[in-house]
Amino acid sequence: MPLHHPESKERLISILNTLKNTELWDRLIHIGPRKADYSDIALVHTKNHIEKVRSLGSGYLDADTYLSKGSLEASLHSAGAVMEAVERCKRGEIEMAFCAVRPPGHHAKADRAMGFCIFNNIAIGARYAQKIGYKKVFIVDFDVHHGNGTQDIFDEDDTVYFFSTHQYPHYPGTGSNIERGRGKGAGYTYNVAMRAGAGNKEYLYVYQDILPQLVAKFSPDIILVSAGYDICMEDSLSGIRVSREGVRSIVQSILSCSENPVVFTLEGGYDLSALGESVRVTIKEMLLI
Repeated sequence: MPLHHPESKERLISILNTLKNTELWDRLIHIGPRKADYSDIALVHTKNHIEKVRSLGSGYLDADTYLSKGSLEASLHSAGAVMEAVERCKRGEIEMAFCAVRPPGHHAKADRAMGFCIFNNIAIGARYAQKIGYKKVFIVDFDVHHGNGTQDIFDEDDTVYFFSTHQYPHYPGTGSNIERGRGKGAGYTYNVAMRAGAGNKEYLYVYQDILPQLVAKFSPDIILVSAGYDICMEDSLSGIRVSREGVRSIVQSILSCSENPVVFTLEGGYDLSALGESVRVTIKEMLLI
């Protein structure tokens, strides 16, 4: 990536190094990602968008989103990682997974890249889940930035529920509380706009009191999570003040909402230390340690 770009390879290096230095590493099942086919990407994205990414080679797709020589390959594996996790859950081999991937995906719309995101990993994972037999998918997005791409893709769909907490107003400018879906999808989007300075107390109210009721009412077959750790108080791209204990409580609440499979997929998180520690906290909760 260009020098000083926040979405750097050091993000995954920090996560892996943190986990390798704990007792968690040897307790994990390590699964390599598959490479998504272009037909898989086309479950969500338009032909024109896919061809633009394939033909560019390298350069900026928008003001923030840079395509390096390795980005296309990485993007196909990022989407493929979510697909692999979903399929392993469907086969009963695992009950949950954490996909440590980059580039992130939740800003990518059907027809364009945006906000560091090239293809929408979580949306592709949701459509693939439905392709292999999961009928109803609940998406939780706790990134500090609103997952506008994911919302846009499923805005008129009543089989995929999109729930998001995010700082507002903030990039990308969407995600007000009144955005609830359209057409057949009306009532299947739920945004909780957080003011800058919100912290554990505000987030725990939402995740302990609001989210479980929505999940119970929708009764999904699988939960997919856009896990954005830029909610941490150390993150320079955030005005949210969630602590490591707050992250733990958010993850606990998500995991306790349903007995169905849960797949976490990395989105944001740009303070390297906070990112590594937050993923460690997440995986520790997933392992029930």
